[in-house]
Amino acid sequence: MQSQFLLDPNLTFLNHGSFGSCPKPIFEEFQRFQRELEYDPVDFIQRRQPKYLKAARESLAKFVGCQAGDLFFTSNPTYAINVIMRSIKLKAGDEILATNHEYGAMDRTWNFYCKKSGAKYIRQNISLPVVSKEQVIEEFWRGYNENTKVIFLNQMSSATALIFPVKEICDKAKELGLITIVDGAHVPAHIDLNITALNPDYYTATLHKWMLAPKGSSFLYVKPELQDTLEPLVVSWGYESVAPGESQFLDYHELQGTRDISAFLCTPKVVEFLEQNNWKVVSKECKQIVFANYQRFCDLLNTKPLSPITQEFLGQMASVPITTKKPAELKEMLYSKYKIQIPVMPLNGNFYIRYSINAYNSQEDLDMLYRALEEIIKTTDLIQV
Repeated sequence: MQSQFLLDPNLTFLNHGSFGSCPKPIFEEFQRFQRELEYDPVDFIQRRQPKYLKAARESLAKFVGCQAGDLFFTSNPTYAINVIMRSIKLKAGDEILATNHEYGAMDRTWNFYCKKSGAKYIRQNISLPVVSKEQVIEEFWRGYNENTKVIFLNQMSSATALIFPVKEICDKAKELGLITIVDGAHVPAHIDLNITALNPDYYTATLHKWMLAPKGSSFLYVKPELQDTLEPLVVSWGYESVAPGESQFLDYHELQGTRDISAFLCTPKVVEFLEQNNWKVVSKECKQIVFANYQRFCDLLNTKPLSPITQEFLGQMASVPITTKKPAELKEMLYSKYKIQIPVMPLNGNFYIRYSINAYNSQEDLDMLYRALEEIIKTTDLIQV
């Protein structure tokens, strides 16, 4: 399916996990909406856009397993978490329990909130390598105490590429009366997702990663009983609207003034593309390539996998521990000399080279990476083995 994507053919692209890549049919739909907007901006924004947006929400809700009226589009999950942060009312001393595997922008968001509110953000240690789901759950709940009011958890870690047992943790959190917030940035079209079955209070994820949507397309789901407590991050025409829509929740968060939401409106085309190309099969084939190569790269770098090499912990990307004192230089060399786009991820003082596999990738891409790393080990001091 390489011909379906716009990626530079001279580049070995192993970094879908960061920003994804948008297939040509979806990108053409994106540009079609932008052109339609410019043909008659007033009619588009005032009359057609609400209908398109509703259709997009309905398509997305069916795909992720919830009701269309319980989510709205955002540009990214960081925006979504900022909406939640503005609305939860914690007191000084209250605690937000997370892990030390969360995305850096989320850590910064909660640190900002805690400086303002006096609450505490607890990055509970999850030790590596992970040996079992039970280990993760047990270590996570060591951070719980009577001051814990919120749990915040990524379903799939950006740095380590590990899948976390979110369902089990959410279930226990509900028994304890805690607010549950899940960052599922890497989840839709990557691993199975049914938000209703997961039953979080808040869930955010991207469409522009593994769902292949244009950049700047994400969403925030909010449980119905909490929707009226959620304040708009940007106050605009939806607040005390003179022409109320189907809910205050959607009015507050969808009507954000003049902006190009063409990426959101592509969602029906995104879902259609995934269904027409039998994406569950594509994803399964990609995961098989990820699994087959993980130990091979660990052996080359003289490190160990971060978890058992199974679907319980890994999807279409894997993070290989790497010993380096010059991560930025290593990343730059892989890109400038070898034309390989791949991140060297920092987390808690350690580094990981994370490869992502999608429909446009093949075994040859990972073979090229292997040969490049082999040469770097032999000819430079960028990697210690």
